[in-house]
Amino acid sequence: MEYLGIPFQMKHPPKLDPGFIPFGVWREAYLKNAKTPIAIAVERNNGLISVHHTYIHGTQEMAAADYRYVERYVKFLLWSIGGFKIYICGCSALAKKLQAAYTENGERSFDRTFFYQVYEQHLQIIDLPLSDCPAPNEQSVPMGGNMEGCRIGFDAGGSDRKVSAVIDGECVYSEEVVWFPKLQEDPDYHYEHILQAFQTAASKIPRVDAIGVSTAGVLVGNAPMVASLFIKVPRSNWDKVKTIYERAAAAIDPNVPILVANDGDVSALAGAIGLEKGNLMGLAMGTSEAVGYVDKDQNVLGWINELAFAPVDLQEDAMQDEWSTDFGVGCKYFSQDAVIKLAPWAGIEIPAELSLAEKLKFVQKLMEADDPRAAAIFETIGAYLAYTVVLYSQFYNMEYLMLLGRVMSGKGGDTILRVCNEILKDEYPQLAEKCSVTLPDEKMRRVGQSVAAASLPQLK
Repeated sequence: MEYLGIPFQMKHPPKLDPGFIPFGVWREAYLKNAKTPIAIAVERNNGLISVHHTYIHGTQEMAAADYRYVERYVKFLLWSIGGFKIYICGCSALAKKLQAAYTENGERSFDRTFFYQVYEQHLQIIDLPLSDCPAPNEQSVPMGGNMEGCRIGFDAGGSDRKVSAVIDGECVYSEEVVWFPKLQEDPDYHYEHILQAFQTAASKIPRVDAIGVSTAGVLVGNAPMVASLFIKVPRSNWDKVKTIYERAAAAIDPNVPILVANDGDVSALAGAIGLEKGNLMGLAMGTSEAVGYVDKDQNVLGWINELAFAPVDLQEDAMQDEWSTDFGVGCKYFSQDAVIKLAPWAGIEIPAELSLAEKLKFVQKLMEADDPRAAAIFETIGAYLAYTVVLYSQFYNMEYLMLLGRVMSGKGGDTILRVCNEILKDEYPQLAEKCSVTLPDEKMRRVGQSVAAASLPQLK
């Protein structure tokens, strides 16, 4: 197989999508003959900087491949790490092309707007000589595993909210309440529900020593900067959103420590607590792709980990994500959208009147009946996953990949896991040996999301 003059090998192309061009596999092939050094640095909040040294070909003949490589590399870094300054060090021509792409009317205008909302600073692409590349400034953040004391853990889901009261690591009370945060324009609705949950949990324990929150969205500190829970709230009213969890905690006790974390990271933390291991990525395939990661010390990196919008497939005609407008990004390969996308390719006609969740269940029901067409869908997703594990392992130190979400339920999930592991063992045995791809076992499952959230803050 070949793409932009770079031959690459894929022994097990996805059954229903043989034109799939896995970014991680192609990247390895691209780098074999790339000799011109460049560096890409990404700066985010608090002066934190991640630096990646790599190579390009640097010839006129390989100019298209060079741009495709660096453009996708930058895109992956933005959506995995986050940032508002991208330094391209060592190639002015590529820097200038990227500057054009990230203008208001450029091909990456969505990304430009998104990261402005996150950091409230305009995204910049900065052209520098290689010798002037900024120095790295990384900082992992301790998160969770703190069991002592009387704690509240809150999990802000899109359809229900969960809260737990925990004493010395033991859950003494838990409840789930249906709410409709995605339909509400007034953030006071969200605040009242959050405060009510805190108050209910507080009434079940002698005192409140700490509050931990698991929430969807991109955070800066404890502040949600972009989050689907508040999708209807106008940006003009966003100051109330940024302080919503801290205000609710202060209403319980102005001195209580609170820590708010992305729900993907809290899922990874729950798995790490259950396994008593680190270097773990949690990947949930549900409505979209949700990812979290904890390092060897079970700390988070301070990255946004929004891999649903990071590239995995380089096909020019890959499926487009309607929200981010990009092609070949993770949410179309590791979510219910992937199942629905692949169904007609497998010869399955799903009734159009069904909701997206019902369409997934329709295919899963066929899978439970051993329909070979449905099996082909989940086998294809398993191949997608295997080759994407190659990509993710190039950016994350992964010893465990825990697969979650409704797509992973039943025989379909078992098939995804089996095919992924078979391909990794055949083509990437060293990676298969290093990284265990698995479903949660009972020990991991018993560490619930809200209980893991309760363990987030350290006591003062």
